[in-house]
Order: sequence, then C-alpha cells, then structure tokens
Amino acid sequence: MAKQQPAPEEATPEDAQAISGKKGPTPKRREREAENFKPLVPEDRKEARRQAQAKMRTEQAKAREGMARGDDRYLRPGERGPQKRFLRDFVDARITLGEFLIPAMFLVIFATMLPQSMNAATYAMIAIWAFLLLCVAEGILYGVITRRKVAEVVGEDKVEKGFIMQALSRSMQMRFLRMPKAQVKRFEKVEFTGR
Repeated sequence: MAKQQPAPEEATPEDAQAISGKKGPTPKRREREAENFKPLVPEDRKEARRQAQAKMRTEQAKAREGMARGDDRYLRPGERGPQKRFLRDFVDARITLGEFLIPAMFLVIFATMLPQSMNAATYAMIAIWAFLLLCVAEGILYGVITRRKVAEVVGEDKVEKGFIMQALSRSMQMRFLRMPKAQVKRFEKVEFTGR
C-alpha cells in the first residue's frame, strides 16, 4: 500500500515577497528624488557654517600632519620625490651654521642696545654680516653636493631643479622649525638610492 504524501501548501503573496527579497512596491521616481533632495542653501546656516569649518579644520590638521611626516601628497610640487627627500635628509643629518643665525641676531640687537657702546654695536653688525655670508655659502655648498650625488645615480639630465635654493633655505632654519620635520638623526649617514 502506497503512503499518502501530504498536499503541498499554497504559497501566499507574502511568502513570494520573502523569497524574492522584495520589501514592498518599487518606489516612484518622484519619491526617490525627494529622498535625495538636499537644498542648495541649508535651513540652519549657522550650523552649516559650523560643520564646514569643523570639516576644514580636520582637513587642515590632516594636511599639517602629512606635511610634517614628509608625505608627498601634502608637500608643494617642488618638494616632492626622492631627490628632494634626500636633500632634506642630507641637510638634517648635519649641524649647520644657519641654525645659529637667529640667536646670533638677537645677540647683535642686545649689543646695539647697550649704552655708550658704539664700538660693540659696529663690531656686532660686521660680525653678523660675515656670519650671514658664511651661512649662505654653506647652504649653496650643500645644494651643489646633493645635486652632484643625485646626478651620479640618476644622470645629469634627470636631476630636478631647485637644489641650491632649497638647501639654502633648509640649512638656515632651526632644526625644530623645519617643515617637513627632520626624518634622520644628527650625523646619520645618508645615501641617495634613487628611491
């Protein structure tokens, strides 16, 4: 005797929707556009301005951190790439005369304020101009040395411009004020590999 199989239950419209994954009727185009609608001028302008300023501050903070790290995305076009990174590292690995220029200028100002010391002020002014010339000569020398080292690796025709000016400006800044921040320690040996 054959077993009777139970009759299949009839599928209801709700079951069909559950199987297909559809959660209701397809919205009309007008309804979709209403969901995506955002007014050009927000209703609460003060809040919108606050949000825009907060967003701008976070972006600026992110850019400052990226620049301090030496991330190429946040640097000026003339400071990007391995050649300019080598230049920065080369200067940062040394103690430069230019780092002492600002403290020396304060000493000159102090010497000129001393009463009845015309000779001291004159000598101080001569000394600071001579020191400034030495700082400029050192910066130019670093620019020439780094350019030559880069040219040995990549070839003279692939060397980027601006080595002397960037070496000059970086060597005349105090180390803790440099941007991007120094990525190498003092007296660390720095070699250009092309990357």
